[in-house]
Amino acid sequence: MKNICLAGLMLACMATSSLFAQESVVNKIIEMGQNDNQVMHHLDILTNRFGGRPIGSDAYNNAGEWMLREYRKWGLEARAEEAGELQVGFNRGPWFGKLISHDKGMVLHFATPSYTSGTKGVQRGHVVMEPRTEAEFNRMKHRLKGAWVLISGTNKGWPIDRSAKGDSIREAVKKENQEIVKKNAELRRRNWENGEKNEMIPLREFPALFYHEMEDAGVLGFIQSSRVPIRALYDRKMLDTMTFDNAPELPDIKLDEHQYEIIAQMVKERREDFLLEFDIRNHFKLGPVKHHNIVAEIKGSKYPDEYVIVSGHLDAYDVATGGIDCGTGIGPMMEAARMLALSGAKPKRTILFIAFSGEEFGWVGSKAYVKAHADQLPKISNMFNRDGGPEPPVGIRVSQAMYDDFVKIAKDIKRIRPDYPFEVSVASPRPRPTEPGNVDSETFAVEGVPTYGFIEEDIEGYDFDYDEIWHTERDLYTKNIPDYQKHTATVTAIMALGVANLDKQLSREGVYTELEK
Repeated sequence: MKNICLAGLMLACMATSSLFAQESVVNKIIEMGQNDNQVMHHLDILTNRFGGRPIGSDAYNNAGEWMLREYRKWGLEARAEEAGELQVGFNRGPWFGKLISHDKGMVLHFATPSYTSGTKGVQRGHVVMEPRTEAEFNRMKHRLKGAWVLISGTNKGWPIDRSAKGDSIREAVKKENQEIVKKNAELRRRNWENGEKNEMIPLREFPALFYHEMEDAGVLGFIQSSRVPIRALYDRKMLDTMTFDNAPELPDIKLDEHQYEIIAQMVKERREDFLLEFDIRNHFKLGPVKHHNIVAEIKGSKYPDEYVIVSGHLDAYDVATGGIDCGTGIGPMMEAARMLALSGAKPKRTILFIAFSGEEFGWVGSKAYVKAHADQLPKISNMFNRDGGPEPPVGIRVSQAMYDDFVKIAKDIKRIRPDYPFEVSVASPRPRPTEPGNVDSETFAVEGVPTYGFIEEDIEGYDFDYDEIWHTERDLYTKNIPDYQKHTATVTAIMALGVANLDKQLSREGVYTELEK
């Protein structure tokens, strides 16, 4: 009996000691978050030293190497896991353009999509409107050599469609326009001979309708109107088949819509006293070029084969520097990892910090990870993925079965900043997705992994507008709000540690409706 009592006392002491140790770690994390928070330093390096980071670029590879170095410096195990390869890589240099005229000279505001061509040095030329019919093309063919061509449509970020499907559409539109030309000729005849007032049928438009013909004729490049801020994406349709040899050879310029209108009007007035000059330093890289997920971990002390995941995506469109998308995921994730490592945290479960590659290409990195680590999926308590604006966490909505556990963890979160709220609420089961989409966490949700993320709010009223930054030239370091990012990093560290230290893996009951059947 005495031995039993002694054993019970020892277990109680061990439990108490463990609780004290955990509380000490949490206190250390909160102290670091308030007085030694490095999240903005990580964001500075990521965005201002490396810049935009499309997969296949030197910036992406360099950022990955830097992350590995930092993780290892903090004492974490870290590795690069191959996620895919591209047949051609891409690096972006500086770009500049101007209108040269005695009365309307101006610097041009523009961008180009990734994986599109630069200029052949500084190139200066006259401007024409694109032809829409065979007759128009033949009539102006002699003026195309050395010209910049204004094309139809409004830029939505994507480059000119050079795919086989795009060419098929071009041929159909050309034929349709030929028929419209014939019908309009008949309508004009009737109007003239019979005094009818028939309106002409408008010609169909398709951006760069005579793309290949104009390319052969020697144009300098194409210019399309773009709303501001200018959005510039990847050549997603062609990237799987693009090689160094079939990469585009002509610049694809997305020009500020206000300047486009001025230049188009000058062309319509048949003015010949102005030129456009561009210097665009886009460069292709001989492939294949591999790209990797960057994975760091703090090994679990009791349940090393059970996991909590903190994640974001490392790739970013390079027309800006990826300060928000996905700097606000990567920066706080890295700082959470640093805080946990330096605080001496010994979580019961393994905490994984994953920077996915190729999210913007269709969740390539998360798909590769799920395929390579299928054995982990049933053992993941939750995946905290961040991929959005800079607002701080103010709560989380979880299943009823998880509610009590998250309420306990949230008590520590409320100590970080009493002026920032944090509430746990109950979420109804949601349909489990059948295909990946939107963000990397959905790739895991397809497999039934809980992917509860934070509710975020612009608490202090910075009037942040994600839509005017998303995938545009404004996605910069300066769009981050330091207090928000510091708070996010601290909350992430405490939440990940809290879930990792639970006595049991979080129940999946009530997470997805399909799992209830």
